[in-house]
Amino acid sequence: MMRWIALAGIVLLGVAAVVLSERRKVDVLPGPAALLYLVADTEQELTRMPAKFTRMSDEEEIRIGNDIARSYRSRRETREDPEASAIENYVSQVGLRLASHAHRKLPYRFHYIPERYFINAFALPGGQVYVGAGLIELMDSEDELAAVIGHEIEHIDHYHCAERVQREQAMRKIPLGELIALPIEVFEAGYSKDQELEADREGTRLAVEAGYSPNGAIRMFETFQRLYQEYQTRAKTPQKELSRVAIETLGGYFRSHPLPSERIAQVRQMIASEHWPTRPERDLPVAFVFWTDKAKDALDAHKFALAQQLTTRSLQLRPGQQKALEVLARAQFAQADFSGAAGSYRKILDLDASRLAAGYSPLYAQALAAADRQRAAAEFRQWMESIKGGKPQELQVPMAGLSLLAGDATPAQNAVAYANANAVEDWAPDWFGNLAWWYYLAGDYPTALDLLSNAVQQRPGEVRFTTDRAWVQIESRKLADALQSLNAVYGITDNQSDRTMARAVAFWQARRLDESLRDFEAATAGQPEWDNPLWVKALYSPLVVQSIEQMRSERERRRKVHTAGSR
Repeated sequence: MMRWIALAGIVLLGVAAVVLSERRKVDVLPGPAALLYLVADTEQELTRMPAKFTRMSDEEEIRIGNDIARSYRSRRETREDPEASAIENYVSQVGLRLASHAHRKLPYRFHYIPERYFINAFALPGGQVYVGAGLIELMDSEDELAAVIGHEIEHIDHYHCAERVQREQAMRKIPLGELIALPIEVFEAGYSKDQELEADREGTRLAVEAGYSPNGAIRMFETFQRLYQEYQTRAKTPQKELSRVAIETLGGYFRSHPLPSERIAQVRQMIASEHWPTRPERDLPVAFVFWTDKAKDALDAHKFALAQQLTTRSLQLRPGQQKALEVLARAQFAQADFSGAAGSYRKILDLDASRLAAGYSPLYAQALAAADRQRAAAEFRQWMESIKGGKPQELQVPMAGLSLLAGDATPAQNAVAYANANAVEDWAPDWFGNLAWWYYLAGDYPTALDLLSNAVQQRPGEVRFTTDRAWVQIESRKLADALQSLNAVYGITDNQSDRTMARAVAFWQARRLDESLRDFEAATAGQPEWDNPLWVKALYSPLVVQSIEQMRSERERRRKVHTAGSR
């Protein structure tokens, strides 16, 4: 009889487990959040268990934490990144300032995870703290960073991390020596609600004791509140779209932490009850890195005005950033602010002219020419003369091209002769191709076509030379040859819109209007600059300017006809 009662009890427990699991079932898309969801659910339940553990010694906790950190570091792909190293040093400085006020005197170490999708922070037992780039990117002040790090320190300071290790050991029956195999998501996941709110309280107190404003914690939670609302509706952020990976990571975070509104209310109550003094928040010195990244995102999305705004803000925080200046120059050029672009490229070159000349001097020359063809050569020559030591050979071509636009063909002719005399050299096709485009801008299409034919013959697979030759063939009314050239390189993703617009112009000149307008729409969708007449006029021939204006007019006419017919 007792056996049947025991069996019935086991069956009832099984049914109850199934019912409970179904009630707690959450649909999770495959991705990095899935494991975090599972760990978060498990750990939230484990922290409610009444089990008691004999507290491990500090030495044992430190050893286990260091072993897990070492294992985690070995599994991560690492590369030399001076920018990431500088941010980690900064995070460490803030962390050590806070750790000096912690109750437990442990060998705290602070780490930076440079992946932008990682919108989280976590701690390991014994003093290891990690902060993700995606989280710092959301901050505006050092006080917000202090609140986050303080929160993680308190998970260590109040033995939350150590207890988690002990629970994992008990649940999985893992020997202490094998705990390094624990998935790091065990520590990324949140703790019990009481423990999270305790870490908020004591982490904010820690930050205030270290001289920071408690408003940093409130503003961080307010950001979480906004992101929580966006996560709930899968909305987009104002400055950049959240990637799916970031959304999933946030999903795991929000699932494993108390609601931001509850966390804000607790800190505000503390500020009132503790009578903490009002302090101004400190600037976030590393914010420029993230403003530049956001600007690059905006540039790639063709939001040129926003990219310029963001890089301007970044450069105000840290002048002289090569990456930010390049994004700024490209954004200015795309908006036909050619003088501004030339100034930005000049600042890049002034950082180290001899090292950067090969990559940026052609862009600087192009911006100068687009801004003022008559003055461009003089300005470029003045910059060349400022370079100390020998002048890089690459500067001869843009200097010759700018002189050609100003009416002096001798430097260009000398450059062509020099390239012909060294035609077997690897650099010769580049000289032919680059000089050809300057001849195209100067309106000497026969010379441009000859030079490009040489370049294509020596490098038949070079897409840029073939595309430029098609532009010149259009000017020479060799439309069939131009279309043949373009078809030979069509479909290659690099700067596809340039080839698409060249084909649109060739079709337009051949009076193949439907095909022309189809390509015109595709080119402008891929590169909105084509819809800016100033941009087109500065970079292409009068025939191209005229053809694009005619295509734009025909597109609008057809749209009006279509709209009228649909009424």
